[in-house]
Amino acid sequence: MATRYFLLLLITGMVFGCGEAASPVKNSVQSLFGNKEARVVRNLDAAQIERGEVVYLANCVNCHGQNGEATPDWRKTGEDGRYPPPPLNGTAHAWHHSTEVLKKTILKGGPPEFGSMPAWEGILTEQQVDDVIVWIKSLWPDEIYDVWYRNFENAE
Repeated sequence: MATRYFLLLLITGMVFGCGEAASPVKNSVQSLFGNKEARVVRNLDAAQIERGEVVYLANCVNCHGQNGEATPDWRKTGEDGRYPPPPLNGTAHAWHHSTEVLKKTILKGGPPEFGSMPAWEGILTEQQVDDVIVWIKSLWPDEIYDVWYRNFENAE
């Protein structure tokens, strides 16, 4: 368990410590798991992805962007001291969290001292939240999904 957290912290440091997001992530993943041709096979339900995209476009797009890209300055706090919404497309930290944590964040909202993520409990159904999470995961590059899966879904 401690090894998984160390690896996650190592990857996080590599991602946030570098100017180019895609290349360092790919290189760090390759160095951790080797340059594998065989990645985790995604078993995401196409219908759930479609439903999730509809819910996302109706409720999340204004803050997180059309394709989960958010704003370029998402790492900088605003005048209120809070961070803007982060990207969800694999270039930020959403993949650093388990499905359970992502679901809780959507339902309960984010910590108000850090950002302005509202609580969607009572507005979105749990099925809609699950669908949105699957759609978000479908945006992640294969290397990111692979690391996420190995750390969260395939945890012992």
